Amino acid sequence: MLQIQRFVFNEFQENTYIIWDESLQCAIVDPGCSNADERNRLKSFIEDNNLTPTLLLNTHCHIDHILGNEFVANTYNLPLHLHQEELTTYKETDRWAAMFGLPKFEVPQNLVFINVDTKLNFGNTHLEVLFTPGHSIASLSFFDSNSLNLLSGDVLFKESIGRTDLPGGNFETLAKSIKEVLYTLPNETKVFSGHGPTTSIGHEKAHNPYVSLTANS
Repeated sequence: MLQIQRFVFNEFQENTYIIWDESLQCAIVDPGCSNADERNRLKSFIEDNNLTPTLLLNTHCHIDHILGNEFVANTYNLPLHLHQEELTTYKETDRWAAMFGLPKFEVPQNLVFINVDTKLNFGNTHLEVLFTPGHSIASLSFFDSNSLNLLSGDVLFKESIGRTDLPGGNFETLAKSIKEVLYTLPNETKVFSGHGPTTSIGHEKAHNPYVSLTANS
């Protein structure tokens, strides 16, 4: 059964996730660790739980979600999995860093492009890749149908949604992704967002003020 550990990293309060199953193989999703303390917290958890990282995944490539990519890639010798259309944002990392007053940092160059047809497996777990653009050009969400756990990146939050005023964002596209992709998942599905607390699909369908299932939303 899938287990999930959340870390809140960097000045943007971004959620980084380690997910693993009984095989003790794990995936690291959106590593936002930005300093030595945060990197040590991530590494210590992996070591203390005898986990073996086998996948490095990005839901999207906004700067708060990629600050720890190079550390994870180098430490565990992993390629970075992302959607190819996110390269537009990924290649502008230096500009985003300067905009937020962050120092320049390295980003992995060993990339694997994934889409809805990609089979993502680690241990005994199969993750479905869902295409959910709107917050960014090509945001992805990752779904485990056995445990009904969804990692939604910045697409869907508890009673909120991802911002759409950054380059590549579009509210109509985001609302369509939520209604036509995420809201079709079982109501019991737990949603692990890129920021903030965990929620569920059923809760958001009933209480999200930004995207409802009514015709006027």
